[in-house]
Amino acid sequence: MEMLINSLIILFITIGVFFIVVTTIGLIRLPDVYSRAHAASKSATLAVMSILIGVFLHFWLVEGNFNPRIILGIVFLFITGPVGGHMMAKAAYFSGVPLAKETVRDDMEALVPKEATKKEQL
Repeated sequence: MEMLINSLIILFITIGVFFIVVTTIGLIRLPDVYSRAHAASKSATLAVMSILIGVFLHFWLVEGNFNPRIILGIVFLFITGPVGGHMMAKAAYFSGVPLAKETVRDDMEALVPKEATKKEQL
């Protein structure tokens, strides 16, 4: 049983490390702020959540210490991580940060009046 528990803990921490690598590659390789914000918010959230689940399982099943604060941290991170990334990307759009040349479609253009952004002032 101990081997199964340790394998499960290693699996979650390995998944977390994999998503950290994906986040790093996304931040380095993606062309603009919006794509990078997406990579940083989504995959980094999954990475930290997976590592926290592995830590929670370790302390609960191996050490015998049930810690609900880790569960609260996971829930808080699950809610605030993507929302923070979305708000940063939206602030960048309203600030007039240009889209990458490879961008096919601007969905915010129809929703946001031109006066609301600083694109015309630049």
